[in-house]
Amino acid sequence: MFKLKAISGGKRILYKPFSVSLKYLIGEKKLNKSFENLLRVSNLKLSELQKQNFLSKDGSDIRISNYNGKPDELIISKIKVDERFSTDYFRNHLAGFIQSLENEKVKNLHIFIPKYEHFKKYFDDEEYYYRTFIEGIYLGNYTFDKYFKQKKSVRELEVYFYSDNGRKLNAAIAKSLKVIEGVNFAKDLQNEPSNVLTPAVLASRISFTLKSAGIKVKIFDEKEIKRRKMGGVLAVGKGSVNPPRFIVLEYNGILRSKSKKKIALIGKGVTFDSGGISIKPSAHMDEMKADMSGAAVVAGVILAAAKTKLPVNILGVIPAVENMPSAKSFKPGDIVLTSSGKSIEIEDTDAEGRVILSDALEFASKAKPDVIIDLATLTGACVVALGEFVAGLFTKNDKLADELYKTGLKTYDRLWRLPLWDDYNYLIKSNIADVKNLGIRWGSAITAAKFLEKFVAKNIAWAHLDIAGPAMANDFNNYTKKYMTGFGVRLLFEYLSGS
Repeated sequence: MFKLKAISGGKRILYKPFSVSLKYLIGEKKLNKSFENLLRVSNLKLSELQKQNFLSKDGSDIRISNYNGKPDELIISKIKVDERFSTDYFRNHLAGFIQSLENEKVKNLHIFIPKYEHFKKYFDDEEYYYRTFIEGIYLGNYTFDKYFKQKKSVRELEVYFYSDNGRKLNAAIAKSLKVIEGVNFAKDLQNEPSNVLTPAVLASRISFTLKSAGIKVKIFDEKEIKRRKMGGVLAVGKGSVNPPRFIVLEYNGILRSKSKKKIALIGKGVTFDSGGISIKPSAHMDEMKADMSGAAVVAGVILAAAKTKLPVNILGVIPAVENMPSAKSFKPGDIVLTSSGKSIEIEDTDAEGRVILSDALEFASKAKPDVIIDLATLTGACVVALGEFVAGLFTKNDKLADELYKTGLKTYDRLWRLPLWDDYNYLIKSNIADVKNLGIRWGSAITAAKFLEKFVAKNIAWAHLDIAGPAMANDFNNYTKKYMTGFGVRLLFEYLSGS
């Protein structure tokens, strides 16, 4: 779409040719007066029909041509601050708005942010309030067009933001651009086809990008994975001609501080999931190129943390495999020995994500972090339970659950907590191994989480996020419709910012 340049506008507004101005009016008792005042100040006239259409109960946006060219077009958007209003309103509105300009010759966009005081009920931080506007423009502008023979020309668009607090707006722009860099990196990885993004290529791309941001990267090849007895990764990966990789990322934002708090982030990195011997139905199998979404999110979060110099230490762990059927594939009935020494009875090779995560959780636990959070497109059952736009949250730590839940409401990467009671353990009890990798149909998102729990050190706060629904393209809002979404990057960045 556009090559964007975000600019903090000053008190003096200079409208260049081919400019569009967007202003918001709050739909309340004084709306009529505010609307008339805006038209008068802008020296614009409308027909009575246009006015009444905009002011009506169902009216929303109105676009007015300005023949003196200052600006060329004025767009007025009416906001209804009612029970349906959320922290995602401006982000979602602007994502749709920037897409509506895609085929226009606009060169300058002026966005006037409404006064923060009207929205304190929804935003407890003024800078973050401003960030939702910037995020909306950039999220809506995302595209993945590298494989088109004929690409649309990319036009430059200067986007001016105006607010009551220039200092906080400047800070919001600077931080938003770095966070969006992490989001877009994750989305680029997610949207890449699996014939290109093999485990080795995933590892090399993450290494190249994150090393340039000052992050320490280690990549274990199949020989090193075998030496470390990571039987879960080896079992799933051996069916493919593309061998597995195990990626370790270290970001040290606290070097000399007395605080040594460390957060471990683990991301499932299945670059394509055919289901293996327990092969999936062909319908929607193409989406399984994004079964490495957890890995992409971990890489994107750590990139954003490094770019913004977050004062926190992060360990990133990504087991990367391709799950394919072949003569070498692991099979139902196999026993897999993991690096923890625990054995897994394989009931279904399509429950492969938890098998590779067993080695990742063991690796992270040995580093003794304060918190472990794993992200995985783990179960379709979670999507059945919660829908496409909410991730499942599993943890026994109430403090961690509360922090993640509230952060999700803020960023609109929303989570919903599901039970992790020990009653579910019997569903994955094996007669011939320490645990089996699949329970019965009922509660299968929970039994998947209970499986993972067995590989986490008991003294470490741990949360599992099942992002199978919101990681994939969905019609919930304007910035998730076409492409894999990067769900979780903004969520975990904000969580880490408060750690």
